[in-house]
Amino acid sequence: MAGEAGEALARARALAVLRIRGAALGAVLLPAAGAVVLQVAGATGRIDGGAWDGLRWGVTGTALLVLAVASAVAAVIVRARPAVSPAVPVPQKAAPDLHRMVQDLAEKLQVPIPSGIELTPDCDSWLEDRRPTAGQPERRPAPVLVIGSPFLWWMRVAELRALLAPVVAGTGAAADPEIYAARRFVRGLDAAAGVAAHGRKQRSVLLRPAYGFLGWSARLLLRGCSAHVAEMERGVAASASERAQAVDYGLRIVAQEQVGLAYAGWDRLLTRVALPAWRMGRWPSRLDAGVVAALTELSRRDRLADGFETRLGERPACDLLEEPGVVDEAISLLAARLFHGGPRRTGPDWAPVSWARYPEEVVDRIWRAEAARLIRVLDEVRPSVFGRPAAGGDADAPEAAGGLDDIGPSEAAPAPALGSRGRGLLLGGRTVRRAAADRGAAPGLRDEPGRATLARVIDRLAAGGSEELAARIGALVAQDEAGRAAVAALPGPAAEIPTPVYQLLPPRTGRELLADHVTAMVCCAAVDTAGAGAGLDWLDGPALVVDGARRSDLGWPVLRLVENGDAAPLRAWLSAIGVRAETSVRLA
Repeated sequence: MAGEAGEALARARALAVLRIRGAALGAVLLPAAGAVVLQVAGATGRIDGGAWDGLRWGVTGTALLVLAVASAVAAVIVRARPAVSPAVPVPQKAAPDLHRMVQDLAEKLQVPIPSGIELTPDCDSWLEDRRPTAGQPERRPAPVLVIGSPFLWWMRVAELRALLAPVVAGTGAAADPEIYAARRFVRGLDAAAGVAAHGRKQRSVLLRPAYGFLGWSARLLLRGCSAHVAEMERGVAASASERAQAVDYGLRIVAQEQVGLAYAGWDRLLTRVALPAWRMGRWPSRLDAGVVAALTELSRRDRLADGFETRLGERPACDLLEEPGVVDEAISLLAARLFHGGPRRTGPDWAPVSWARYPEEVVDRIWRAEAARLIRVLDEVRPSVFGRPAAGGDADAPEAAGGLDDIGPSEAAPAPALGSRGRGLLLGGRTVRRAAADRGAAPGLRDEPGRATLARVIDRLAAGGSEELAARIGALVAQDEAGRAAVAALPGPAAEIPTPVYQLLPPRTGRELLADHVTAMVCCAAVDTAGAGAGLDWLDGPALVVDGARRSDLGWPVLRLVENGDAAPLRAWLSAIGVRAETSVRLA
């Protein structure tokens, strides 16, 4: 029968794990056995005397102590609940076609049917054993089939069937008594180690030695079992793969190609599209549908992806669900909790958002909020290169007057002011700033606090000092994140906000944050003065839409300004778009 060789190897390794468990039990019972021998010998008169009595009762006390400690450790190992992968259960009434497909696979592979189906926001599929809950009879149930939700929306029905065949085939080895017992023992040890680690951090100082001994015992047994467990799982995988070769083997190769593509689209969607929304208190309610849109967009841009778009004409695997939208919404909320740490319930500060409302409720709000933070930082960090910081309204007047006195009469002819607020007198075609820079003096223009214009931002960065601005923005962002963590630590409903299980992106540096904030300020100015709009790029996230087309050429001019203080590329870009930098923008 197919898979017997791998299953035999797995069973042999499982027996090795059980022998380690037996050896540990024997070591615990050894003092008790010695105490029983000494007590029987003393009762029958074979040993007598004060020395033998002291030895007999000493060994008996030691045996009782060892049994008490071992019983406590064993109770923790037996009662500890292993970590369960977060997933959304899919009962049979919610997806009868999906359950029927899995049952047909199990019957064709001649293996037990999985006890349930769950979906998880990940690009992987596996079997997961579940212990009976309290009150249920102790039995050996079939494992639960956990399927990555992006697979259901991107793959076709035949591809999903071929992909799940080797996974479902693993229920055959999972039903073996020795393999099941070995897995349960190892999971109990792992859970006990977690209990010990948590107890040493949360419990009182008096209990820390007990938790330390529990952790040491569990880790010692895990180290002894690790090699055998690894070989056992390899044998199980080999057995499942051999069994599944008889089911859609050729189509499985095509399905494996789609796994990599789905993973790339899912990762791009989470990091570029979902993460900005989560930071603004909104969670996209159709993440899995967004994967299809992202991969379809990739097929249009990438020549290597030619032909993938034609697959969309076939029946998608999500049709196996009765209500795909409801399931997608539940998975989207779970993904937000896992990767960002959002609360369990929705509310004013944590609400779902559709893809149609994403540009307005997420993109525009991000730009306005970051532009407001940038203006706040400009007000807090006074410019050092614009002359001495002004304490009063006329602090810059002597320097400006001196600059005007040194300029010849022909250059001092008045001209209309720049912008709506009359900043920067033109002197013979040049501003006071340009004239002062040509003479090697400090510019005489003021950096007026509270002035929310793009021109002010460009002038500040062009004059230098981006390091101080980046440091201050980084500190403000860190304060916001620390405030959110403090709220999560409070008792009550706020404590429902969990810590992210997985960090999608490393923390952004201060310079990266400054570039993002300058980009947001440019986008706000373009929306307010040039008729542009907020948009969504499925692969790059928030996008600026000008004349119905997404503009992706803003990054380099902004980086040039932030890193080198060169404003010429950005000014040229703004001129081409028709953005009026001197007009005040609307902030959050």
